Amino acid sequence: MSTVSTPINPRALALQALQVKQPTEKVDALRALWQHAQTFEWTQATNNAALEAKETLPGRPDKPLLVHPGSVPTRSVHTLAGRAALVHAICHIEFNAINLALDAVWRYAGMPTAFYMDWLRVAYEESTHFDMLSKHLNSLQPTEPWSYGDFTAHDGLWLMCEKTAVDITARMALVPRTLEARGLDATPLIQAKLRTVNTPDALQTVAVLDFILSEEVGHVAIGNHWYKHLCMQQGLGPVAHYAELVATYDAPKLKPPFNNEARRAAGFSEEELAYLLT
Repeated sequence: MSTVSTPINPRALALQALQVKQPTEKVDALRALWQHAQTFEWTQATNNAALEAKETLPGRPDKPLLVHPGSVPTRSVHTLAGRAALVHAICHIEFNAINLALDAVWRYAGMPTAFYMDWLRVAYEESTHFDMLSKHLNSLQPTEPWSYGDFTAHDGLWLMCEKTAVDITARMALVPRTLEARGLDATPLIQAKLRTVNTPDALQTVAVLDFILSEEVGHVAIGNHWYKHLCMQQGLGPVAHYAELVATYDAPKLKPPFNNEARRAAGFSEEELAYLLT
């Protein structure tokens, strides 16, 4: 007698993927998870399921060595090693971004299906960014390739993820639309520096960052959408509540210059853009 297997909850698979330590295995897991999520028949029970992490999160390799942000060496983009360190730093951000999106999927029960599909898509796209940057890093020095883990890094993104674990509204406010949105501001400045170098590898990095920036606007827009959705549910003013969350969770005060064009495309209102300058 044959038995019919029950399709696995994508939120449970997201937790499993979050616990995967090796980057290449995590990228493969995300590819399979995203395909599964698109054909899965979501139900309210799926969305309401309370899941528990039984291992230390997130899963990540032994390297890179994580140090205080102020201890990460500053390197010139006018050297090949400096450009490799820059690519590695962005690669590390993307690896963290995979974990951040997966954490939102498994941790927060009772949200609409669209919430989980949005963050699963973000996790998948971040995994493609990581894969692209990792391969680019390998290509910079073909005889002795650099790999992810060869430079030091810091853990600022994940620390904010941990601080906001108990408050989904704070998570949406302070991770995608604060820390990750900072990438919208920083990318054009990084690209400008690389263009002054004008070597083939530097210009290739510029091209890779162009593609990533186009998708990161959408990721920040997802954070904005769900933050404002939650504020509306709770009768909160998005700008005033954001200021309270920044103070409560000791979030960094962002400083100009801001990429207002990208921020508007990502759903920031004029009032929110004005708040950044206060």
